[in-house]
Amino acid sequence: MIDFPMSLADDSIRVELSGPAALITFDRPATRNAMTEAMWRALPGQMRNLAEDARVKAVLFTGAGGHFSTGADITEFANTYGSPAAARATNDKIETARAAISELPKPTIAVVPGLAVGAGCGLAMACDLRFASDIAHFALPPARLGAAYPFPGIRQLVGLVGPARAKEMLYSGRLVGADEALRIGLADRVFATDALLEETISYVENVVALSSNSHRVAKQLVDAVAMGAEADESDLRDLFESTFASEDFQEGYRAFLEKRKPAFR
Repeated sequence: MIDFPMSLADDSIRVELSGPAALITFDRPATRNAMTEAMWRALPGQMRNLAEDARVKAVLFTGAGGHFSTGADITEFANTYGSPAAARATNDKIETARAAISELPKPTIAVVPGLAVGAGCGLAMACDLRFASDIAHFALPPARLGAAYPFPGIRQLVGLVGPARAKEMLYSGRLVGADEALRIGLADRVFATDALLEETISYVENVVALSSNSHRVAKQLVDAVAMGAEADESDLRDLFESTFASEDFQEGYRAFLEKRKPAFR
């Protein structure tokens, strides 16, 4: 059973490790986990640490106090968006943080107990999967502030829900409930609120028992398709075929023949 006993916390982002899994918690519950500039700066380094930690086979993201995140902290906007240069630097920090999550070579799951709004919704979309409580809500409301949403986030949104639904969400800025999010592809699983983390951990326990190398290759191949790859290019074919020369493949097929569970590294 996975728990998360070892904390590498700072004041606003907690990183808790337990063997094969890591849980990252955005921890500013009084602000519904609004993301400060310091938090955006911290995420890429945390992702590098998790990518390099061979013990960690999957990473979960969630928020404290019943919400995921309501996005960038609006109380900082006078500084972070006070000039065109400041706005570009801020947006670069946010996109660098989201890209660090997207590019993490391990399965990632956003565990969304309540609100995932604006850049908070973008953080959830940067994960491979989104598991939500039955009272969760997602929204992209930049039109309420006279702003727009960045291209990388819109590309992910369109990939999940399609162009028409993406436009509808951006035009209206409305809250999308968990059931609708599941129906349109913005959420992948919906659980009762009090069972959300337990059900997610149960799913992750099955994932981390399988081949991390297979997961890494699958993620790269799926992402290549999502980015527009249409042919079985040589580097993608080499990536696929590399799995058959791996220690994991040797262990996997031998375990099958021996009728036992594989013990992947």
